[in-house]
Amino acid sequence: MQAKILPPPLKPGDLLRVIAPSGALREFEAFNQSIEIWRSRGYKVEVPTTIGDKWGYLAGKDDQRRTQLADAWKDPNCRGILCSRGGFGSTRVLEDWHWQAGLSPLQNPKWLIGFSDITALLWSLYNEGIASVHGPVLTTLAKEPDWSIARFFNLLEGRPLEPLKGNGWGGGIATGILLPGNLTVATHLFATSFKPDFDGVILGFEDVSEAPYRIDRMLTQWRLSGALSKVKGIALGNFTGCEPPANVPSFSVEEVLRDRLGDLGIPIVADLPFGHDSCNAALPVGALVTLDAEQGILAINN
Repeated sequence: MQAKILPPPLKPGDLLRVIAPSGALREFEAFNQSIEIWRSRGYKVEVPTTIGDKWGYLAGKDDQRRTQLADAWKDPNCRGILCSRGGFGSTRVLEDWHWQAGLSPLQNPKWLIGFSDITALLWSLYNEGIASVHGPVLTTLAKEPDWSIARFFNLLEGRPLEPLKGNGWGGGIATGILLPGNLTVATHLFATSFKPDFDGVILGFEDVSEAPYRIDRMLTQWRLSGALSKVKGIALGNFTGCEPPANVPSFSVEEVLRDRLGDLGIPIVADLPFGHDSCNAALPVGALVTLDAEQGILAINN
C-alpha cells in the first residue's frame, strides 16, 4: 500500500492549461468566473481558442480533445491541467491514449484537476502512479463556498487539509489509498485496461441524476465482480438528484447504499461534502487517508 507520487505544489506565477476533454462547454459565465479566481491568485491560465467547440454533446472531436490533453501534458512549462467541465467524453479520449507517449508521467508529473466524467482520466493517471485532484472543474469552482475554495488551493499549494466530517455507518477505522470518483464513470471502466487495482484502497463514490435502481445495479456489479473484496473502506459523497420517481415503488438511494455496502464489514462514512451540486471538497486521488466510521471522519494523512 503506497501513496501515489504528488506533483510539485503549485505557486503563483505557474502556468496552467485548460482542456475540454468531455462535454461541450455551455456555462461560459461560470467558466470565466473560475478562470478569474485562478488569475486573481497570480496564476497564468492558458485557454485554447477551441474551448467553445462542439461536436454533438462533446467539446470537439475525439482527436481534438485528445490532442489538447497531450499538448498540455507534454508542455514542460505547464504545471497543472484544468478541466473545463464534465458531461461525457473522457473515456473516448482514453481510446488510443498512452500517458507514456513522448514523456513519462514520472519524469514530469503535473496536477490534473476535475471530477464527474473526469474520473476516467484521474483513475487512468492513478494507474501510472501519479496523484491528482478530485475537485471542482472550471464551470463549478466559482460556485463553491469560501471554505471549499480555500481547501482546493491548500491541496494544490501543499498545505495541510482539514478532515471532512460525514455520518459514520460503523465498521471501525481503516487506512488506505484514497480513490474517489463518480460511481457511474468508474463502473464503466470495468473490463478495460484502465480499471485500477482496488487492493488496499479507500473508495470514494458520488453520483448525480441516477435513480436508486441504477445505483443498485452498479453496486451489484461491483459485488459480483469481486472488486470490493480487498477494499479497505468506502467514503460516500453527494448523491444529488438520485431520488426515486414520484408514485413509483422504490427504495431511497440511502437504503440502496446501505443494502449493497453495509454488509461488507469495512468502515463506511456517508454524507461527506464532495460531488455534484453542493459542496465539492477537493480530495487528493492517490493519497494515504484514514477513514473513521465511528466518528464519521475522512482525514488526509498529511
